[in-house]
Amino acid sequence: MTDIQIVSTRLLPRLLICGMAVFTGVASAAEPAKSEGHHWSYSGETGPEHWDSEDPAFAMCGVGKHQSPIDIEKTVVKDLPELKFDYKDVALVVTDTGHSFQINAAKGSGGFTVGKEHYDLLQVHFHEPSEERVHGAESSMVAHIVHRNAKGDLAVVAVLIRVGKTNEFLKPIFDHFPAKGATESIVAGKTINMVDLLPAHHGYYSFEGSLTTPPCSENVRWFVLKTPVEASEAQVNEFRVRYAHNNRPTQPLNARVIEETKSD
Repeated sequence: MTDIQIVSTRLLPRLLICGMAVFTGVASAAEPAKSEGHHWSYSGETGPEHWDSEDPAFAMCGVGKHQSPIDIEKTVVKDLPELKFDYKDVALVVTDTGHSFQINAAKGSGGFTVGKEHYDLLQVHFHEPSEERVHGAESSMVAHIVHRNAKGDLAVVAVLIRVGKTNEFLKPIFDHFPAKGATESIVAGKTINMVDLLPAHHGYYSFEGSLTTPPCSENVRWFVLKTPVEASEAQVNEFRVRYAHNNRPTQPLNARVIEETKSD
């Protein structure tokens, strides 16, 4: 996740979405949390291989056994419940977290239901290239849509993005990235709806994982949609100019089982 910048309230009161994202205690449902006083990055001496030594609170980044992202290879096909989305419009305020661009959702912005569990929308953020791999292949980008249920548990819906035609959902977001040095860009009168980011088919891979950013907290439920969406090369480059390679390397699967829906 994501510059997920959220964590389960059972684990920490405040952080990272997504990267999460989510990844990322929750300062609030919409406010991105930050690791105050401890810098981390995606390369060099503060890169992913050093996250666990940056702060004792980041220890899970090194010792966790259910870490994300992963390479989705061997799966178990099952008759899994469908994802039922009921997103509401969200005011378009683009936040620069220092690790990605993020749109936070106010309370009451809808979410999704899987089986008997409902998750409320918290935020969406982006990684380039995708953090998740499918049979070893990465996508040009990925959007991590971060959610939380009534118990404080997190769930991330990952939407893979490949190069193709212009993505109309992404356009107003990518056209209003905050200027360098600014943390926020408010697009007056403009709203977006996460349903417009989703592909036509909602088949998915599911597994237990973690935030993909410090503190790498586990017990995050992941749903990686099998069908990618498209964005133009210009859009991908627009993001890449600001946040190239803001993706954590894939982590060992260990004893986890990846479940896959029968349909795409």
